[in-house]
Amino acid sequence: MPIRAVDEAPLNRFHRKLTWACAGGPFLDGYLLSIIGVALVGMSGELNLSTGDESLIGAAALIGIFAGGLFFGPVTDKLGREAMYTIDLAVLVAGSVLSVFATETWQFVVLRFVLGMAIGADYPIATSLLAEWVPNKHRGRLLGVLILAWYVGAAAAYAVGYVMAEIGGQGTWRWMLATGAVLSAVILLLRVGTPESPLWLVGKGRTADAQKAIKQALDRTVPVEELLAASAAEQAVGQSRFRDLFQGVYLRRTLFCGLFYMCQITPMFALYTFGPTILGSFGLGEGNDSYLGSALISCVFVLGCVPALRLVDRVGRRPVIVWSFALVVAPLAMLGGGSALPVAVVIACFCAYALFSGGPTVLEWTYPNELFPTSIRATAGGVATSISRVGAAAGTCLLPISLDRLGIGTTMLIGAAITGVGWLVSFAWAEETRGRTLAETSSRPGAAPRSTTADNYARRTP
Repeated sequence: MPIRAVDEAPLNRFHRKLTWACAGGPFLDGYLLSIIGVALVGMSGELNLSTGDESLIGAAALIGIFAGGLFFGPVTDKLGREAMYTIDLAVLVAGSVLSVFATETWQFVVLRFVLGMAIGADYPIATSLLAEWVPNKHRGRLLGVLILAWYVGAAAAYAVGYVMAEIGGQGTWRWMLATGAVLSAVILLLRVGTPESPLWLVGKGRTADAQKAIKQALDRTVPVEELLAASAAEQAVGQSRFRDLFQGVYLRRTLFCGLFYMCQITPMFALYTFGPTILGSFGLGEGNDSYLGSALISCVFVLGCVPALRLVDRVGRRPVIVWSFALVVAPLAMLGGGSALPVAVVIACFCAYALFSGGPTVLEWTYPNELFPTSIRATAGGVATSISRVGAAAGTCLLPISLDRLGIGTTMLIGAAITGVGWLVSFAWAEETRGRTLAETSSRPGAAPRSTTADNYARRTP
């Protein structure tokens, strides 16, 4: 039994503010992961960092994201979305401020790990909160906006890094890190006062609190009977636990969400991280202007997400993800021609890859939030994020080795093969969830009616 006041509400100021506030986490992810890459140039010289030190600092955040998603997803389902929603941003502020004053490699590694944990925690926290507040017909698009914010954050980091490096030189690296602290504080303030998810509240039997939250956010009074029906429906599903993600239909959904996410992000993250190096392997330019080039690459990824945001709620999730994966394979396979390809072809292939990857990208957080019930929704999102980061870390670590030993052409073909696996997974397991309530999309196929209370109220309500 859904809460109709939430599922059928028109978009209003609250929804827009909540979307911006939730998008702040992915924006900071893109910004903080990218600004450290720019700052490392100045850090290496001033702090005498070795190649190993740089690798540790760069990998610490990815490891932290893996741990944060895996651990804090279940915590969010237990303690609630609203509490964790501000705590993790406070950690980002503190970690970013301390990074400005760090002087030793181990300090940067620890702080980057902590920042990564906070970022990994924010993914399931913010996405589950937004998914449980927005109307059904807008859910796919608004959840996709969160992914879009990642690329905007990354582009902003490279642009800021480029300007600061040009004006102040490499010695401005601490000021670069300070910008991350300021942005984290701004987004924390934006999140203060956000009400708790009504679905989570009714799932815990707190119907009075859910009624107050809906009144505060949407200025609508929901009959207690409707909330009791929704609470009974949530209780009828049962309080699923972490192990339920690996049983029955939820096992298939867990594998689907984690694998397609990993197959999408593995080549993308590697290409994104080493974009200037890869372009150099194709005979294109590199140097300090590579920061600006990376910012432009981010903008192309943003452009690819824009049409996908409209299509997921118009034509559906399944056709978007299946066709997008199929189209992404082609430019990567063409890049398998290596350095012999004309420059125009290389640029066209990179642009095509960035544009076509928008489909899987905007669904990275939509599917985990739609395919699992409220009691394990954040947990599922955290697990999917953690699985994806295994691929991101592997791709980031192995790509330089592959470029050196196998060459650019073979490396691109490997990326095409990984993307092909993503297409197979999506073709076999992607479900259509467009226009359905979270109660419908997260239920087991063929499940019996959830509760007599819910059914009776639905029959009485016009």
